[in-house]
Amino acid sequence: MIELLGILLVVQGSGGLINRLAGEGHPSWFVQLHVLPPQLHLIASVVLLGAGVAVLFAHQARKRRSRG
Repeated sequence: MIELLGILLVVQGSGGLINRLAGEGHPSWFVQLHVLPPQLHLIASVVLLGAGVAVLFAHQARKRRSRG
């Protein structure tokens, strides 16, 4: 379940980041682009991407520690 959360955060963050950097004016399915004001889109996308990567790395480290 935690891996799913990490993957979801990475997809939302990287997708929103690519959408903003590419200058796409198309409607998107990235949550932060619909919820936040346009000035925060880029920052929110980077934060989501970083949080997702952190969650995935923490989960992997925890799995390795529990194996011994």
